[in-house]
Amino acid sequence: MFTSQQVGLVQQSFELIEPIIDDAAVLFYGRLFEIDPSLQRMFQKPRREQARLLAQTLTVVVKGIGRPAQLRGAVEALGRRHAGYGVRDEHYAVVGEALLWTLEAGLKDKFTPEVRDAWVAAYSWLAFTMQQAVASAGKEVRQQEGAVSAA
Repeated sequence: MFTSQQVGLVQQSFELIEPIIDDAAVLFYGRLFEIDPSLQRMFQKPRREQARLLAQTLTVVVKGIGRPAQLRGAVEALGRRHAGYGVRDEHYAVVGEALLWTLEAGLKDKFTPEVRDAWVAAYSWLAFTMQQAVASAGKEVRQQEGAVSAA
């Protein structure tokens, strides 16, 4: 998990990024596809439109990160939706790397080690929650398939 101090650092640093969030999201996708060009095939929407969706999602997550129990259901649904797009566990590390790079580029000297650690903690929770939702959904499907074949 993360501390209330980390929540504050994530939210305060995000306030600095918010005025340029759409451009930051475009930078994020540029970096993401630079790290792993194979991920481009998962994105059908134009980059600006995809960036706007990312910006909206990030805004909701950052504003709610101080209340993870209330945010959990939406994050789990996000994880299941991304699994449907073909996202696999190994993609989460690449996304995290691109996110941290983007934050560093946008925040410059305000991207302190403490801010970085706060974002790592928040993103780790987000990625873990999304992955667990997918794993849970897969387990339920396998159990249902087993019950059907036993009948």
